[in-house]
Amino acid sequence: MYKFLIISILCFAVLTVRAQNRIFGKVTDGTTGEILPFVNVYIKNTNMGTTTDEKGAFNIKLTKLPDSLTVSFVGYRTQSKALKRGLAIQELNFKLIASTLNLQEVVIRPGENPAFRIMRQVIDHKKTNDKRRLRAYQYEAYTKMQFDIDNLSPKKNKIGLRSALTAVVDSQMYMQSEDGKRVLPFFISEAVSDFYYNRDPRKTKEIVKASKVTGYGIQDGNLVAQVIGNSYQDYNFYQNWVSVLKKNFISPIADGWKSAYEYDLLDSVYIGKTRCYKIKIEPKRAQDLAFNGIIWIADSVFALRKIDVIVSKAANINFVEKIHLVQEALPADGGTWLPSKTEIVMNLARISETRPGIIAKINTSYKNIVVNQEQKSNFFDQPIILAQKANSNSESFWEQNRHDTLTTAEKQVYFLIDSIKATPRIKRFTDIVTVLTTGYFKAGPVSIGRYPYFYANNNVEGNRFQIGGKTNADFSNKWELSGFAAYGTMDKRVKYEASGRYIISRKKWSEIGFTRREDIERVGLMSEKLADSYFLTGFSRFGDLRRPFYVTQTSSYLQRDIFPGLTQRISLSNRIFKPDYDFAYYRQEGEQPKVLTRDFSSSAITFFTRYAQNEVFVQNDNERISLGSANHWPVFTFKYTLGLKGLFGSTVDYQRMDVGVKHDFVMGRLGNAMYRIEAGKIYSPVPYPLLEMHLGNETPFYYAQTFNLMNYFEFASDTYASLHYEQYFEGLLFNRLPLIKKLKWRVVGTSNVLYGRLGKENQDIIAPIGLNGTLQEPVKTLNETPYIEAGYAVENIFKVLRIDAFHRLTYLQNPDVKKFGLKFSLQFKL
Repeated sequence: MYKFLIISILCFAVLTVRAQNRIFGKVTDGTTGEILPFVNVYIKNTNMGTTTDEKGAFNIKLTKLPDSLTVSFVGYRTQSKALKRGLAIQELNFKLIASTLNLQEVVIRPGENPAFRIMRQVIDHKKTNDKRRLRAYQYEAYTKMQFDIDNLSPKKNKIGLRSALTAVVDSQMYMQSEDGKRVLPFFISEAVSDFYYNRDPRKTKEIVKASKVTGYGIQDGNLVAQVIGNSYQDYNFYQNWVSVLKKNFISPIADGWKSAYEYDLLDSVYIGKTRCYKIKIEPKRAQDLAFNGIIWIADSVFALRKIDVIVSKAANINFVEKIHLVQEALPADGGTWLPSKTEIVMNLARISETRPGIIAKINTSYKNIVVNQEQKSNFFDQPIILAQKANSNSESFWEQNRHDTLTTAEKQVYFLIDSIKATPRIKRFTDIVTVLTTGYFKAGPVSIGRYPYFYANNNVEGNRFQIGGKTNADFSNKWELSGFAAYGTMDKRVKYEASGRYIISRKKWSEIGFTRREDIERVGLMSEKLADSYFLTGFSRFGDLRRPFYVTQTSSYLQRDIFPGLTQRISLSNRIFKPDYDFAYYRQEGEQPKVLTRDFSSSAITFFTRYAQNEVFVQNDNERISLGSANHWPVFTFKYTLGLKGLFGSTVDYQRMDVGVKHDFVMGRLGNAMYRIEAGKIYSPVPYPLLEMHLGNETPFYYAQTFNLMNYFEFASDTYASLHYEQYFEGLLFNRLPLIKKLKWRVVGTSNVLYGRLGKENQDIIAPIGLNGTLQEPVKTLNETPYIEAGYAVENIFKVLRIDAFHRLTYLQNPDVKKFGLKFSLQFKL
């Protein structure tokens, strides 16, 4: 959930106003009134200018006000209008008149689009101009962000952010956006960082030297400071796919350029001292994740000098109404081209016309570029570093180190946000949002939660009431103590957990921890794979608990990052199992006959190794959050468990190994794919609660960790291998269907395959009857036929709902199994 919040902040960042004078307006056809997109708007005898967007609108910011503004467009007369002196914000609307020429006879013969010749040269020169060709490069980056709320009219008798804000904001606090609308800023940040890149092996590092963050609901800017730097604004159009907001857009200079875009050569112009070909681009299919706008190609070297593109609301992307991205590049030593500045503006789509929206802006500039000075490999051990005093720099520091000065309006934004966020009503609202997203409510040095566990009702405990919490960074930046207490009105038993962990080092993340726990569990839902699925585990405590166990667990662990990407963990645990149903198994002591036994305990040492190449972490208080691999590398895991009979009263002796790999990657036009492979083996006979109980799902909700048409405790194995696969087609299929494409639904294909077996030794110790003579339900295992379920899903229904349809293809004989089922889930995806 933290990761989602981070990516949500990145999604709504916005281009800040850079100058005191702003001129905006629209350009239309003087006869028909039709809007004219991509019209040149400029100041005569200078290289300053812009182009109109797809709605014919333009916005230009200037430090010095000129006498006039000029517009020109192919087929129309060039037109200039005078500007008023002393007026900082002006609106100029142009109505262009079509040019009339007496033409001689024109003979049109079939031929090649002239833009194609240029594009072929661009593709031929990609490797030469791409910055990834360099052995290394580094630069200083300055990133400025601002979030604004628009359409913030008050609603009577309503509770929510809009009412909370309008109750404490007076009319003097509003500002004017680039299109003249009244907006309320709610977040602004600045960051100065040093960025480093090595090619072989590919490594990146960013050192955030200075950060300044303020916004509603932000209590500690350290987490935000780690994700507002240059690392997340790196748009390289020389790649075939450009990632924007975690969505992959096909580049206009991709290898398959002709199949995705239409090209139109408009003009030959100068940008600075570089003569460029000006080419209009537009996607062949409006719903595709592609760009629409203008590219400028440098003559002779055929490099991308500038790109000014938009992604319209027709594209299959959620919550974002429009993205406007501008990037300029300049040649660097070594013949490649590196960005000189990047600007991106995003409009968050409203749920309805009467709802508030968000305007987000990011402005990044680059200087002090150095190429081909490689850093040592260990320099990249931490991909993102926040300097110790990054958030405590004086205003004089910022005045000296900003790449551009703040405008008067931007200085007012800092003051305005600090004034509003301190009001009690806003603080209460942000506290509610924090509880809903994290599960915890912060009360000073303690966070109370998680709320899905507060209440449950089942056939064993009756009404279960639970209260819990953990300490946070206000208590200690080294120690974290957590726990809960629960009580059941039917079994009249107190359950509890007390745990603690100590962070030894944050540089090479190292920690040590312990846990003492007494609680009720159910066979088939004791897997560590469900540790992060607290909604599933909370929901599973309702209803009829089959095969319940009371478990007393004592454990400790030591974890350390050996080197970047490689984490090792060693743990020692003791678990005492006391079944609350008529359970029994055959226990053997040496040469003595097997004895029917009820209770058992297990003491084990576990060695766990995880490797994720180029994984990026950020730190939030006492937690670190993975942002995934920078290059979509797979994640490998290995776990070895040694059960020691006699240690702390353990009654079982066994060995177990588990391996896994998880990988998500881009498949071009086919979208994105994710697979997870797991396999394991238990080498000694153990009571069946210690076997691999394959995770079923009897809830109406979809969980990726489970087999969604398998019942709880349906299959157990001591040797197994499984594959979970999901193919996210994005808009590939529905984008081609009339009417359906307007809904922006997306298709997902899924398949789950499981092989498993239960050896004879484990089958022989399973008793057919319990100690009380009750007939036990048999433990089922798979034969040579794998368990297979296949599904297809439609996601993005109402932007948040996903519905999965699953077909169970094997093991259909049991009348209790479902051959077909629907599962639901809520997700917030762009």
